[in-house]
Amino acid sequence: MQDRIKYWKGIEELEKTPEFEKNAHNEFPEFLPVNEANGGESTGKTQRRDFLKLLGFSVAAVSLASCEAPVRKAIPYLNKPVDVEPGVANWYASTYFQNGDYNSILVKTREGRPIKIEPNPTSTLTPYGTSPKAQGSLLGLYDHNRLHHPLIKGKEAKWEDVDKQIRAALANVSGKVAFVSSTIISPSTKKLINEFGARFANFEHVTYDANSASGLLQANGGVIPGYDFSKANVIVGINADFLGTWVAPVPFAKQYIQNRKVDADNPSMSRHYQFETVYSLTGANADVRVPIKPSEEAALVTALYGVVTGRGAASGAQAQAVASVAKELQANRGRALVVAGSNDPAIQSMVTAINSALGAEGTTINTAAPFYVKQGNDANMIRLVNEMNAGTVGAVFFYDANPVYNHPLAAKVVSGLKKVGLKVSFADRVEETAKFVDFVTPDHHYLESWNDFEPRRGYLSLGQPAISPIFTTRQMQDSLLAWSGNSTNYYEYLRNNWRSVATAGNFNDFWEKVVHDGVLENGSSMLNITASAPAAVSATPKKVASGAVEAVLYEKVSIGTGELTNNPWLQELPDPISKATWGNYIAMPRKMAEELDVVQGDVLKVTFANGESIELPALMQPGQASGTVGIAVGYGRNVEAMPVANGLGANAYPISTVVDNVVLYTGTVKLEKTNATSPIAQTQTHHTIMDRLVVQSNTLAEYKKNPKEVTEYIRIATHEGPAKPATISLWDDYEYKNHHWGMVIDLNSCIGCGACTMSCNVENNIPVVGKAEVLNRREMHWMRIDRYYSAVEHEEKDYATMEDPAENPSVIFQPMLCQHCNHAPCETVCPVAATMHSSEGINQMVYNRCVGTRYCANNCPYKVRRFNWFAYANNDKFNMNEPMNNDLGKMVLNPDVTVRARGVMEKCSFCVQRVQLGKLEAKRENRRPKDGEIVTACAQSCPTEAIIFGDMKDAESRISKVLARQQGERAFHVLEELNTQPNVTYLTKIRNLA
Repeated sequence: MQDRIKYWKGIEELEKTPEFEKNAHNEFPEFLPVNEANGGESTGKTQRRDFLKLLGFSVAAVSLASCEAPVRKAIPYLNKPVDVEPGVANWYASTYFQNGDYNSILVKTREGRPIKIEPNPTSTLTPYGTSPKAQGSLLGLYDHNRLHHPLIKGKEAKWEDVDKQIRAALANVSGKVAFVSSTIISPSTKKLINEFGARFANFEHVTYDANSASGLLQANGGVIPGYDFSKANVIVGINADFLGTWVAPVPFAKQYIQNRKVDADNPSMSRHYQFETVYSLTGANADVRVPIKPSEEAALVTALYGVVTGRGAASGAQAQAVASVAKELQANRGRALVVAGSNDPAIQSMVTAINSALGAEGTTINTAAPFYVKQGNDANMIRLVNEMNAGTVGAVFFYDANPVYNHPLAAKVVSGLKKVGLKVSFADRVEETAKFVDFVTPDHHYLESWNDFEPRRGYLSLGQPAISPIFTTRQMQDSLLAWSGNSTNYYEYLRNNWRSVATAGNFNDFWEKVVHDGVLENGSSMLNITASAPAAVSATPKKVASGAVEAVLYEKVSIGTGELTNNPWLQELPDPISKATWGNYIAMPRKMAEELDVVQGDVLKVTFANGESIELPALMQPGQASGTVGIAVGYGRNVEAMPVANGLGANAYPISTVVDNVVLYTGTVKLEKTNATSPIAQTQTHHTIMDRLVVQSNTLAEYKKNPKEVTEYIRIATHEGPAKPATISLWDDYEYKNHHWGMVIDLNSCIGCGACTMSCNVENNIPVVGKAEVLNRREMHWMRIDRYYSAVEHEEKDYATMEDPAENPSVIFQPMLCQHCNHAPCETVCPVAATMHSSEGINQMVYNRCVGTRYCANNCPYKVRRFNWFAYANNDKFNMNEPMNNDLGKMVLNPDVTVRARGVMEKCSFCVQRVQLGKLEAKRENRRPKDGEIVTACAQSCPTEAIIFGDMKDAESRISKVLARQQGERAFHVLEELNTQPNVTYLTKIRNLA
């Protein structure tokens, strides 16, 4: 018998077998050439070190290749910096701001490299949460596609030559000098730009935003009203995705949720009505959602204004809904708020008048603290484009502005630029506009920069560098100073400018405290934007031809207006509603699709009013307004330096039009079928809960009647007396002597934004897998947000009808992660004890034991375990990982978390590295960890505090108190009938239905 058994002596013998090399070639053809003439056998020319490297034998591979590898010397500190301890994190207060998305943040660094972004609790504007874009922006720092040097006429140059030529050109400039930017909320930067322009006889700072709020500004005297959703009993949103992308979503989410958390001691919550075309994140959280066409918006606002002010009556398609909403608004004067996302000044002026009639000023609108996060003026930008074409502009500078890509007059911008003598872009790469300029002077990444911010009057914050510049870039402000002949650097300029708001005492002490805290919220203001007279009240209903298809542009929560499309983290973050990744599509109602004989994935040709067209796949979207389609902006990039974004979707900006000097993001389109198909990479393709106890919801009215009857539990039906939860089990229960970690997720507070998913990805080194792998259902997210639609109501329930979403369904979001079951089905089936239970209630993975049987995944009823098929983080086969698959990109990895090898199972660990660090810190001080000291990444980044993590053995912990209060009321476990006894508890969703 022994003679028949052949044992391999090692990898050396295994790698020489033809079978091994042939199979390996199937996976890594770029490394393993084969001889096609010889039946596909290996040529035998493969380097052994390539095998070992690709198969994960990193130490062996490095040893074998050492003679060929470049020499790298490790130089010890001669004088170690006082604040740098190897293995110990440093934190820096800073600020993230992009396209209205403002977050006061803390930047975690390890050995001088930023690896994580967290909310800054010192801020009262964004104290406990970040947006997904803020979390994902970290990866942009390590994107090696950023420009490494400035460019002159497309060729690398030295800063000395750039400065010399630009100074000479400015000295002889003829005509207007224009500085074009998106909204700038930095007081010091705006002051510097004005000082730079004061040298010229004709200078203008033109501000425009890719998704403009110019109409809102005109209707409110040049500022965004200081909305306060926390003070509103009734909220009406009209095509305003204020929880996702409109104006200031993170501060708004914090406000909004304060009146949405319900408790038996205070069973009340605000009521939210949403009228919208595209199913948005905000619409998904509304109590009552009404689909409307863009052409119906003016009539709806006019009718609402008439009823609220007593100057008219409800009429039109939504007359009944308008009358009901107006009645509630009137009953809550001083506690009501109406917001609209339209860029039409007439509509916005009507909304301003409605809020005024409801007494919103001073209550739900803080007139003393308007928002400054949107300042774009469409009329000024349109005038500048015409002036460029007229040849009257001598120089133009572009800062965080890309009109060749995202402006409706893009063609005129291109033709106009040809007539401008000096053209400079501060872009970090050669994007669409930068292709047409003479000089590209790349700006620093914001984590390499000093700056200040005032997102709202009286709320100041600072940004400071968390790392030295990686490339030979230069902050835009320093460039302006250099071209002005000012020898001061921007740090000193910024510091001097802050003397105007310094408190009494030593300025150095004041400055150090502000830099440390990151914010100054003592009422000081530096922007001091003066409000002008608002626009007159008027709105004219739009006339659209009968049967015409109306298109509306919208932003995705993760991609926004397109600035971050080269970020694979954000590309793979699913859209909250469609659950789609890696591209845009045509969202249409099912009825329209049936009329056009279109199924999901069919590619349609969309022809705009101006004759341009794009082609995109169709996606069936319940809740999309009848006769309309929705298309996300931010895609269709054609930039060599954006390899992740190239080839993804199509540019929808040409749908936008210019009407009366404002940009409108709607228009009529023509749809035509093509013969092509393009699958949409969705992370969730089922729609409803199939009548299982997965997620639960009820109404506020029922909760007020009896809080103990709003949640359904599995009960034993064979005993006498009151029903009791099942307690019989074949398992031995664990005894937790010291700590018992658990989590509570309040479905009323979860808005589905995905910040927790993104934060988990960054914290735990979760790899990106790309569109093809998502289509194969191989996404790696440890935490997902399940989205469930309400089903069509039928008398006869069967699985087909229960999986059929209603035409305008309500939505529930449910964060789903490893439930860390006390009776975990995965633990009993693992043949090598790779998954096991800790003494503190955490289901652990021992990666070096895992042999990849995937029995645990098959046995997991929650489907939260992820199998690493290809060592995604290290395999160059996955080109979408380009910003990460290089030495620079790997600087973003968290050294406290193992980078998993291929062939192992991975999943949520309750951020065990954070748990251990918190315990060690407490042990060092000879005490127990305090509640709130140990927080998982998902909980820390949630802008609505929907996730509570803590020690259930600590009776005084927040989680223990919530569980004690909600037990028997809203608290439930997913699939409770399986008796897995999870350590994750959910609280039933409550809706305040009319």
